[in-house]
Amino acid sequence: MPLSMIPSGEKGVINRISGKEDTKRFLNHLGFVEGGAVTVISKSDGNLIVRVLDSTIAIGKTMANKIIVGR
Repeated sequence: MPLSMIPSGEKGVINRISGKEDTKRFLNHLGFVEGGAVTVISKSDGNLIVRVLDSTIAIGKTMANKIIVGR
């Protein structure tokens, strides 16, 4: 399921990242890598604040929809 559908406070594991190569590369540089853990801290108007690796990152819903996670 897309990261945007994970409820606040829940954790997931990144299964894959969809989109163009530039998008995948950008997300990889932020720490979104396959097999990596991600936690949704909060949501507001479709935008998310997430914890990945040791960083807290804000991403938009469009970008979050490209990150496919499992629990």
